Amino acid sequence: MKDTDIIITGMHCASCSTLIERALKKTEGVTDANVNLTTEKASVKFDPKKTSAPELIKAIQSKGYGAALEKSSNSDNLDDRQQKDIAKIKKRFLISLVFAIPSFIVGMVFMWMGIMIPYHDYILWFLASPVQFYIGSEFYKGMWAALKNRSANMDTLIAVGTSAAYFFSVYAVLFSPEVGQYFETSAILITLVIMGKYLEAKAKGKTSEAIKKLMTLSPKTATVVRNGIEQKISIDDVLTGDIVIVKPGEKIPVDGKITEGSSSVDEAMITGESLPVEKKKGDIVISATINKHGSFRFKATNVGENTTLSRIIKLIEDAQGKKAPIQRFADAVSAYFVPIVIVIAILTFITWKFVFAKEIEFAVITAVSVLVIACPCSLGLATPTAIMVGTGMGAKNGILIKGGDSLETAHKIKYVVFDKTGTITHGKPEVTDLVAISAKDEDELLTISASIEKGSEHPLAESIVKYAEKKGLSLTKAKDFKAIPGHGIEAKLGKKTYYFGNAKLMAKINADIDADFNKHEDQILKLERQGKTVMILAESKKILGFVAVADTIKQTSKTAVQQLQKMKIFVYMITGDNKQTAEAIAGQAGIHHVFAEVLPEDKANYVKKLQKTGVVAMVGDGINDAPALAQADIGIAMGSGTDVAMETGDVVLMKNDLRDVAKAIKLSRMTMAKIRQNMFWALFYNVLGIPVAAGILYPFFGILLSPVLAGAAMAMSSVSVVTNSLLLKNKRL
Repeated sequence: MKDTDIIITGMHCASCSTLIERALKKTEGVTDANVNLTTEKASVKFDPKKTSAPELIKAIQSKGYGAALEKSSNSDNLDDRQQKDIAKIKKRFLISLVFAIPSFIVGMVFMWMGIMIPYHDYILWFLASPVQFYIGSEFYKGMWAALKNRSANMDTLIAVGTSAAYFFSVYAVLFSPEVGQYFETSAILITLVIMGKYLEAKAKGKTSEAIKKLMTLSPKTATVVRNGIEQKISIDDVLTGDIVIVKPGEKIPVDGKITEGSSSVDEAMITGESLPVEKKKGDIVISATINKHGSFRFKATNVGENTTLSRIIKLIEDAQGKKAPIQRFADAVSAYFVPIVIVIAILTFITWKFVFAKEIEFAVITAVSVLVIACPCSLGLATPTAIMVGTGMGAKNGILIKGGDSLETAHKIKYVVFDKTGTITHGKPEVTDLVAISAKDEDELLTISASIEKGSEHPLAESIVKYAEKKGLSLTKAKDFKAIPGHGIEAKLGKKTYYFGNAKLMAKINADIDADFNKHEDQILKLERQGKTVMILAESKKILGFVAVADTIKQTSKTAVQQLQKMKIFVYMITGDNKQTAEAIAGQAGIHHVFAEVLPEDKANYVKKLQKTGVVAMVGDGINDAPALAQADIGIAMGSGTDVAMETGDVVLMKNDLRDVAKAIKLSRMTMAKIRQNMFWALFYNVLGIPVAAGILYPFFGILLSPVLAGAAMAMSSVSVVTNSLLLKNKRL
């Protein structure tokens, strides 16, 4: 299967996107297609053996829309496209305004003032015609394309409505001047629709600011070493394996691994972390991050579209192109809505003309008002605009949400299951307690323990050695090192033999269990109940003391758990550790539900059990938790932009901060609230507006909605929906 993105031009409303989506899905070889009205893009998954990208483009063009393959992501392409669209609509609006303003003055203002000018009707006819057929030509094209496909869209409503007003006016001027004409109505109406599109295009441009800001982060050039010579080249020409030089204050052009030098790097734009990160030989550096002080060289590992920044941009673009399930409802409504409205407009005309015996112009105007006010633009914009702003906000806060479906599902989460190692804890054991018994002091105990452990490859040994080095202690080289599986180690320092391990090892060597040691037995048990591993040090048979090591919880873990519990979410911890250690760690984090001694392959089954009673989010490091992340309704991957994390999770937390789990869920809730508000007002507006436009209030209160006011209301409804979505930016996570 192959994925491709196609840029579409000429879409006006949800009916257009539904029509194109249906056409793509009917194309042989296409397994899935999403058409996003807001991003004006189709994301298509297809079998390259059965169809091709050019065939998909033909399928779209056959429906009367423009289509072209999207080029690789860069800020210029995106910005140019948006700016061209805005400029084109603005030009049409200004031309339309040149004719509509005189039409309004001659046809309405002068009439209200009682001023009659010669050839009044013919002047209005002259002013309305360019607007109707030049500016309005796109509506006719759209209507014709829809008719060819036995469908109807927003263009149909506008074209039919304004044509009815225009051609009725032509008839009136030529054959029945006493009836009155409505040329200014069609001219002003088209102008208002174009104005709405212009305001909408400008507002829609703001929803994609998150992507544009990310795109501008990447530097344009890089300094590389080729054939022993330093040369500055375009970032697009950097190849995998190139040696890249980065000087103080420069942006890192591509991803890579440091080969020479060291520095501190500001990674805030990628991870959201405010403090610079120290980098040395062997460390990974990420594209678009800023080198602070030192100079270094690195070997390029990911270039072009494979850099971390490019993949983040692609993730956000894909997220903004994927539909939330709630949008399918809007699409279904829009698909049936237009034909129903046309039927209502016809019934309105028939009712007023033949049932209530009203003048023909009255019946025409009410029918036109129904057609105009019913345009379902706001309904089509309700979901994608909110999702674009929501995913953009997430990216700004280091939370990458992979799609509208994930964003929608997250607000329903009932259970959050945390992996223990590397998620709740640091994933690396640390020395937590030193207790000297026969040893002179803690430093002596640590020096001996670290010296004999330096020959061991065990993770616990590494933590003891690192702790000793951190404290600046001088270590002695051990001799005759011997590992005793399941017990500990034996080694010599000088002529003395030392043993370091668990209680089983002490029993094996018949260590002297004197009164001093007995006094500490309760302390050892207490440490073990806290999930710590206690290792006892003995010189020959004399016990010198003990060292406790544990995988400590992250500072933010407890706060993150409390935040979720306040949100009425049940928090679970899952781990392969023994029950005692698991419960100890869970207790420190404030977690009350624990799955312990679980094999990695069984984690998914525990998630499945919880799914029987609610929506489950699994939070893990994206590597050993992959099956559970995939099984969960929402997989939340930790890891600052790692390949596996980005590929595995539905949500990626770039900062490695567990508090962002609550933020992601809060963002989902806020976005869904905006979508519901938008959907309510879009539907409420149409449900309320159509009967008023049809004249339901006229017999009782004499209230009749003119097509001009209907057009203004329709345009403003679309703008209000986009503006309401943009208000999401002002919310705090």
